[in-house]
Formats: sequence, C-alpha cells, structure tokens
Amino acid sequence: MGEVGDGGGEPRSLERTPTWAVAVVCLALLAISLLIERLLHLLANFLIKKRRKSLIKALDKVKSELILLGFISLFLSVVEKPISRICIPESLGRSFLPCSNSAFPSEVEEEARCSHKKVSLLSSAAAVDLQYLIFALAFFHSVSCMLTFGLGMAKLSTWKSWEAETRTFEYQFTYDPERFRLVHQTSFGRRHLRYWSQYRFLRWPVNFLQHCRGSVYKVDYFTLRHGFILAHFTKGSNYDFQKFITRTLENDFGVVVGIRFWNWIFSILYMFFHAHVFHHNLWLPFIPLVLLLIVGTKLQGIITEMCLDSHRESVVVRGTFLVKPSNHFFWLRQPKLLLHLMHFILFQYKFGLRSCFHQETEDIIIKLSVGVLVQVLCGYVTLPLYALVTQMGTSMNKAVFTEGVVEGLKRWRTKAVKNIAKRNSINPSRPSLDILLRNCTDVSPSFRLDASYEVVTRGEVPVQDDSGTLAVSSEIQAAEVLSMVSSQVKYHPDLHNYCK
Repeated sequence: MGEVGDGGGEPRSLERTPTWAVAVVCLALLAISLLIERLLHLLANFLIKKRRKSLIKALDKVKSELILLGFISLFLSVVEKPISRICIPESLGRSFLPCSNSAFPSEVEEEARCSHKKVSLLSSAAAVDLQYLIFALAFFHSVSCMLTFGLGMAKLSTWKSWEAETRTFEYQFTYDPERFRLVHQTSFGRRHLRYWSQYRFLRWPVNFLQHCRGSVYKVDYFTLRHGFILAHFTKGSNYDFQKFITRTLENDFGVVVGIRFWNWIFSILYMFFHAHVFHHNLWLPFIPLVLLLIVGTKLQGIITEMCLDSHRESVVVRGTFLVKPSNHFFWLRQPKLLLHLMHFILFQYKFGLRSCFHQETEDIIIKLSVGVLVQVLCGYVTLPLYALVTQMGTSMNKAVFTEGVVEGLKRWRTKAVKNIAKRNSINPSRPSLDILLRNCTDVSPSFRLDASYEVVTRGEVPVQDDSGTLAVSSEIQAAEVLSMVSSQVKYHPDLHNYCK
C-alpha cells in the first residue's frame, strides 16, 4: 500500500521520495535484468555452437512466455485502480473464498470508492497479491523447465552403457540371429508374459508398480531398440539408438515447456476451483500426480501389449524378441496425446504450488511433497519412458536424422527445386522434383540414409564423398539423390516430408 508519511496520512508518493532512493532502486532492477538477459544470451550462444536446434527453440519459448507473463503483470499494474473502482454486492464478494476463515477487511479505500454493502471487484491489495502470483509462476516455470530437462538427460545418460553393450561380443552371442528360442525363454518374454498379462484388470496394477519401481529395464531397452532398427533400418545397422532418443527428448522438451491457449483456460478453471466450497485441499493438489501416474502406467502397458501382440503371431523367436511398431497401442492412435497430457500436468502443478492458504503445517507438507514428486517422476521417469516407447509408433520421428542431415537436405531441396523449375521452363515435359523423389523411392524400396553424416552444400544434389561427408554434384539426377546418400535407413513415407 506504500509507506505512510510523517503525518500518518496518505502514503508517500514518488514526489516525496528522495531521488537517490529512486536511482538506487532503478539501478538494482536494471543490473538484475541485464544479468539475467546476459545469462540467457550466453546459454543461447552455447546451444548454437552445439547445434542443439530443438533446445534453442525451447529456450525461445521460455523467453517469450516470460515476456508474456511480464506484460500481464505490467498491464495489471496499469489497470489496478480502474478495477478496484468496480463495485459488487458484498454478498457476492463473500462467495467462493479460497479459505473458510478468510478475514473480510473493510478498508478505507474500499469504503470511499464503493457505497454501503458493496466491495471492490479486486482490491488494490488483491491486485498486488496477484502480481506476486504471476512472478512466482514465472520463477517456478523457469526452474521447472531446467529441472525437467536435467532429470531427463540424467536418466538417458544411464542408457549409454546399455547402448555400448550392444556392440560387445557377448551381446552378439546372446542375441545371435541364427539362434532359435521359445518366447517364454527370452528375458523380455519372462518379464512380460506372466499370468497377470492375460487379464487387462491385472495388467494395470502390475504396470503401475513397474512404472514406480524403475520405469525402463535393460531388457525393455534392448527389445524396443531391436524392433525400431529392424522396422526402419537394414539388418546389421550400427545405429546409435541412445543418441536418437536424446534428440527425441530434446524435441519433446520443446513441447513440454510451451504454454498454449488451452493451458491458460484450464489454469483459470484450476484457480476457480481453489474455492473452499469445493473442498479443494482434498482432491485438487493430487490431480497432476494421478494423471502422471496414469500416463506412466499406460506407457508401461504399451510395452506389455507389444510383447503379447508378438507372442500371438509366433511362439518361436529367432535371435532377439521382435516387437513391431504400431499406433494402435496408443490412445486414439495418437502417441503425442500422452506428451500433451504431461505438458498439462506440469503446468497445473506450477499453479498448484500457490496457495492461500498454507495455514496448517499438514497443507504445506502435502503440497510440497506432491510438487517435488510430480517434478521428479515426470522428469526422471515418465518423460524418458515416453521418448523411448513412442518410437514404436507407425510414424518415424524426424530426430532419426542429425540436424546437419536435415538442414542439408532442406538446403539441397530448395536449390534443386529452383534449378528444376528453370529447366522445366525450357523443357515443360520434365517431371517435378516431388515426382522424381516419389518415383525414386517407389522403385527403390530399400532406400536408406545414414543419420550420422554431416551435410555440406555446394551445389544442387548431395552425394557421399570419400571422407564420409555429403558433398554435391550437379551431374547426378534428382531421382538418384536419396538412394545415394547412404546405406542404412529403409525408405519410410515420412522421409519425403523431412526434405521439405
């Protein structure tokens, strides 16, 4: 409300404040702002040097959201007085209070602005509290984003040893493709083909416990890796699946940190249901945790369903247990739906941390415990599990290629389209680039692309040179391009879109 003047009356205005005090406060605010801006700039430069394009996009999203929250806070400061002049009946002002024992102050300011038995729609004190809430939301959003990504990368780093193990002689001997076994004799089969797996009402509790215990087991990683590589790569490919999952997690992180319009709508509803009349302390803080556990249980259930689906087709395994990617394992055949649910969970959890109403020690302990549990469970368990399991969908993730390959193909395609357009103006009977590419992939179903190559654009068409990088040659026809890039990735309909 401001500092009371020497006379004990009106709060001291800016005209009655020493200029040195105003200058010191402004200097402190400016220094803090410039420091934060500089740190974000250094982080962006670091990501650019590391060519982490998806993380750069995520950082831009965070900055834009912080700017939006800052604008909302600034706008609220401007309209604070006009809003406080809006008067409503006192009975309406006492409804839907967040706390049962909330005091209802009769401020002099409200009495002056509103007639008898009326109160302000939003008092000046309430507007200040709302600004604090917005600041807390911005702070927790930034911290939560860093924790989510850090926990996810920490989890994926534990998979490096598993990926390295796939290149050992022991692994090659254990999963020898010439070796035949019954499904129940495989480690994956012994883990998932139990008595409980035959009954849906038993699978959910077991999958729930599996998700809480460790989420991803080594045998699950090996089996899903094998199924993914056989579905999209040629036999014997030495593809680094762990690095691919890391790139996928970075892309998923860019979705989780965003705040969309429907997030704001649900957040407003979330704040509305914080009224004491809804007994929000009994159920509202637990919604993010319950939803997160449902998502994690579903992801574990998908692994079990893939095992059962393969078991129905064959009871004999040659080499490694083979699971086949398909969207029918996911809700509504939409793997991304689970990611959007996690996005919703994390955002609502940040709103749930604000409270009026931490008047009881039990409320503080419950909300802090649930908040920490949601953060750790989502970042370290559920999000990495999602990044792994959703690769078993029908579509192939764009992250299968490194940023260099994707950018190089896009640059090549742009230049090739221009050159072919010039040639078509001279010879209209020549087909377009899209037709050439489709004809190429139709004729050559074994089209493959090594995602580890770097791309160096020098002309029209990329080809592999002796050093293993991609150079270009204007002498090669566009229809031959993609089949010459490398020799590891099978043709997939999504590949044509990645060049665009």
